Amino acid sequence: MTAGTFLPTEYQLIGLTEGGGVGDLLAGLDKKQGRIRLQALISEWLRMENVVVITGAGTSVSAGGKTMANLEVAVFDTIEAFADLPASITPIIKARQKAVVQAKTDKTEPLGFEGWLSFIANALVVGQSKDAPFSGVIWPGMSAPSLKDLQWFVDRLRMAIFAECALSLPDTGLATSATAVAPQLAFLSKLVARDSNLGRTHLFTLNYDTLFEQALELLGVQYFDGFTGRAAARFDPSVYGLDIYYPGEVAEGRVRRFDKFLHFYKLHGSIHWFEHGDEMRARHPDLTRFQSYAAKSPADKAAALVPLADKTPSVGILPTANKFAQTLTMPYAHLFRSFQVRLGIPQTFLLVLGYGFGDEHVSRIIENALMNPSLVMLVIEPNPESPVIERIRRYKDLGKRAFVLCPTTDAFAAAPFTLATFDDFATSVMPDVQWLDDFLRLRRFEKQIASSETPTDPNAGVGA
Repeated sequence: MTAGTFLPTEYQLIGLTEGGGVGDLLAGLDKKQGRIRLQALISEWLRMENVVVITGAGTSVSAGGKTMANLEVAVFDTIEAFADLPASITPIIKARQKAVVQAKTDKTEPLGFEGWLSFIANALVVGQSKDAPFSGVIWPGMSAPSLKDLQWFVDRLRMAIFAECALSLPDTGLATSATAVAPQLAFLSKLVARDSNLGRTHLFTLNYDTLFEQALELLGVQYFDGFTGRAAARFDPSVYGLDIYYPGEVAEGRVRRFDKFLHFYKLHGSIHWFEHGDEMRARHPDLTRFQSYAAKSPADKAAALVPLADKTPSVGILPTANKFAQTLTMPYAHLFRSFQVRLGIPQTFLLVLGYGFGDEHVSRIIENALMNPSLVMLVIEPNPESPVIERIRRYKDLGKRAFVLCPTTDAFAAAPFTLATFDDFATSVMPDVQWLDDFLRLRRFEKQIASSETPTDPNAGVGA
């Protein structure tokens, strides 16, 4: 490259410009200048008093997770491969698949997978209710499954979703830089590096998997997730009102806030939640036996699913079960209410990652929050042609401080879905922090010690 060569920035930051219109705040900048301005803006926004993050399925893709559309396809493929699939269930699945295809043809938004699951689960709950005035529901295709068939279907849906979301964080013991670690580690380490005198970060996720929990524990970041207790963790929303401090005797004689801490909310439940009587409890299951599941064919998944997941007492991955009651009581109503309240606080920065605004309930809360005059929203979107961008443009007339980060058209054409992904944002775009490098050095040191202590001689360590 010759001196003075102009390399245009690879990103667009679409939002309100100084002129009052909607445009690209990085337009005309070269690659280096664009990165500097982008990181400066993000650093400024992360210093706002109230930082709220909402994440969706896109944050788990690099670890083997699926978007909701792909999850739906994988789940149906597995269920249709079961030899004992009830004949009354097949028309229900086919009708759903036809509706999704028709919506794409009509260029409309189909009912989301979770919304569709609500009808399946609630039909079973209502049908099984005492003194119900009817015994079943007629589904598209004139299918009228018995309660036994519907129970079979709901059980297989639960197990299939659980198995697809039983993801494990990749090992980062040999990573040499922040760009080589799992993006969850990079993201969380940078997120909690804020000044501890500012308000605590509030991380909301729509994901069922536990990748963020695994990363938080690996990094040594303390968090409250709405549950109290260890042997039998119970949902108790009062924990969100607590904080963690260093006592005076270890903090220069004064009480000081613990720096690596955040509040964590799982709006749609989790694979480690389960119902126990009238309580919601949490217990992390062993996920190692699920590591090879995603690579199996649908037939092999069907053969392995029940032995793998049948004894896993999780209903948190199907928060739609008994939804008529659950959405009005704990924990889901409280979690969504918390999301709404946090977005109404002055000086709020809302960061949206891996979420395509496909959940109308969540999107409505976000849109209402744009009435907060001091809220700034940044949406990370890897597709410059995404309808999300047009949605953000319309937000100008609502909150005026909504931005979307996406690749330029040329950058996307050269490397589709590489820039402005969750991975790219977490490892490359967010400003670096020193303690992540310190963590990586510690992990490499631990690996070296472990490998040096592994005996290579079968007689090693045996006394003469």
